[in-house]
Amino acid sequence: MTDYMPTDAQKNMAKDWFKTLRDDICHAFETIETELTGTDYADMAVGKFTRTLWNRADTAELDYDGGGGEISMMKGRVFEKVGVNISTVYGDFSPEFAGQIPGTDKNPAYWASGISLVAHMRSPLVPAVHMNTRHIMTQIAWFGGGADLNPMFENPDDTAQFHNAFKVCCDEFDPTFYPKFKQWCDEYFYIKHRKESRGVGGIFYDYLNTETAEKWEFHFNFTKAVGKTFLKIYPEIVRQHFNKGWTQEQREQQLVKRGRYAEFNLVYDRGTIFGLKTGGNVDGILMSLPPEAKWL
Repeated sequence: MTDYMPTDAQKNMAKDWFKTLRDDICHAFETIETELTGTDYADMAVGKFTRTLWNRADTAELDYDGGGGEISMMKGRVFEKVGVNISTVYGDFSPEFAGQIPGTDKNPAYWASGISLVAHMRSPLVPAVHMNTRHIMTQIAWFGGGADLNPMFENPDDTAQFHNAFKVCCDEFDPTFYPKFKQWCDEYFYIKHRKESRGVGGIFYDYLNTETAEKWEFHFNFTKAVGKTFLKIYPEIVRQHFNKGWTQEQREQQLVKRGRYAEFNLVYDRGTIFGLKTGGNVDGILMSLPPEAKWL
């Protein structure tokens, strides 16, 4: 029996959702930028997103196929650097990469669409965050994604709020999702050479296959719920801390923690590897790196 393959209309639904989520997140983050009243940075100009379109046809390598995306970047007084990127790409995986992706053992063709977000905050008291969701199709199709919180100094209340929000989200679809996806997140975002976690976790899921039309709809709705949950909980956490002052010592610790973030993304992150090996926009892929970091 052949697995159900999404229709063009369904692929467009997913692509359009990622764009809508991008727009909603950018609006929410720009609103937060206008609300800062405390700290020495309140007199800075309010941050605004700038958007840059890119197309794989513009890359130097001519063997990449079609598609492209849009980079939305803001450098402001609350968000020191935040990128919210969307892309839809398609083509054939290279022979050395194809075998690593499900459904490409006999046919290297793929289509992929998604949103990816990383926010590095100016205040050491506001946690950095990562979120992405995606829909991928080879000879099978699936959804993946998640969100994880990366504080400079762990605040138990923030951690509990973040995890509880995603537990509620997961439980509405399947009570096995949260414990499974939480563990997956903890295992994935582990810096092996440091023997430490990158942050305090969240959820991470992949390969939610769409064997039937009903499963496609179910997993698409779950993926939308993950995005909506992030859009609700993260701004709440930011607003709890962004007007508090901080010390230079706390800033130094923030820079060291950012170094850990950079190490993980450059050494282990599958999204970074996928983008670089499939003709993605380099600036968009590396927008996950912090604007400033330090190593001891």
